[in-house]
Order: sequence, then C-alpha cells, then structure tokens
Amino acid sequence: MSTPKIRIRGLKKSFGEKIVLDGVDLDVMAGTGLVVIGGSGTGKSVLIRSILGLVTPDAGVIEIDGEDVLRAPARRARELRAQIGMLFQNGALFDSLPVWENVAFGLLAERRVARRDARAKAIEVLAQVGLAESVAGLSPSELSGGMQKRVALARAIASAPAIMFFDEPTTGLDPIMGAVIDGLIVDCVKRLGSTSIAITHDMASAQRIGDMAAMLYNGRVEWSGPAPSLLTETNPVVAQFTHGRAEGPIKMALRK
Repeated sequence: MSTPKIRIRGLKKSFGEKIVLDGVDLDVMAGTGLVVIGGSGTGKSVLIRSILGLVTPDAGVIEIDGEDVLRAPARRARELRAQIGMLFQNGALFDSLPVWENVAFGLLAERRVARRDARAKAIEVLAQVGLAESVAGLSPSELSGGMQKRVALARAIASAPAIMFFDEPTTGLDPIMGAVIDGLIVDCVKRLGSTSIAITHDMASAQRIGDMAAMLYNGRVEWSGPAPSLLTETNPVVAQFTHGRAEGPIKMALRK
C-alpha cells in the first residue's frame, strides 16, 4: 500500500482535566479530500492545529509523507508543514493590507516572489477564484462575505500547496454562495492535485468537497467512510449528528 500523505496515530491532547483528543487515528491518502465532522468541542480544530504545529499534542504520531513532524528536527518539521495552505473560518484577512497583498502575503514572507511581481501573481490567483483584477486594490472591508472567502481561498492556493486545510469554509454564507465556494474549493484542489482536510458542520458542503469523511466523538474517530454516505449512514451517533436530531446517543452538556 502507498504511504498516506497524512497519517495520524494515537493522537492525544488535553487542556487541564478536559480530554479533547483521546487516541485519534486517521489516514489521508494523497490527492483525496477528507471532511471531519463532529459537535462543538469535539477536537476538530485541535486536530488541525496539531498538524499545523500550533498546538503540541500530549502523545501520538503525525506523519506527512511518512515523516513524523512531531519528532523531526525543527527545520525539517517547518519544511514539511510548508506544504500546507490554510483557509481560516472567518477568512482572517489583514484589514490594513489591500487584497493583492493579502493574497501574496505568504509568498512575500517566504520570499518566493519579488515584491515588484507580487501584484501580478495575486491578480493571476484571484482570477482562479473568479475575481476580477479591479478587486486587487480594494481593502477587505469593501468586499462582501462571499468575496472575502474567495480572497482567503486565493491566499491559501497562491503557493500551490500539496496539502490544504479548510476550517468551516461555508460558515456565514447563504446556501447559494456556499455551493459556489465549495465548487471553487473542489476545482482548486483538483487543479493542484492537493490533499485536503476540511472541518465542517454543513452536511451538503461535506458531501460536495469530501471524498472521505470521519466523525470525532468522545475524543476519537467514531466512524469513517465515504463522504457521500453521510446522510444514509446507520451508525446512531453519525445519524443523529448528520440529521440534527435532539434525541440519540449524543447528549448536550448544559451548564447549571
């Protein structure tokens, strides 16, 4: 069998007495898209942040191309993680910078492109997400929510990353714009041949952008399988979550 692009084994992370990840195992094969679902506080974002190196796990293995980034020398770990492009939940655009500098920010920071060429590169990438050259000089505050998502996606793909992460890519968007963004994500990932992981609560989005899906529950992977089968899965935990049922094995913790 080929080596997974991302391989996770026994990943654990606690914050004080709160156990968030309790032995997560996942494989993401090269060129495939995985969607991770689960209730709030089930560790989806902690999983992504652990792979990115923003959170240090308590135990476990995170491999990229067969190399454990948690135990690799710092420089090598940075090189492995440099393959990753990220679309943050709320875009995380820099209000003080025009759109083109937002798109080219990573390229400029890593000195992959000279500043004199950065605007042209940004315009090229903006076109890939359906935005005109006239958008390049605007500030993020002048854009609609859907346009801000497109700019954030353009920034994520600007360096042609081998791995892409999407954190709630359709949050705050109406259903039509959400479908548009999902279509752009699929197009960009396929064009680049990237491997992707997306976190989402949107079941329609999950089925559009994912090849495979995994559900986190009680700190572990409760279920994994083809994303198109999410709404027909008979696992009671998955079925309750995907159909939004109040009754079932998932109990909401209420503060007294």
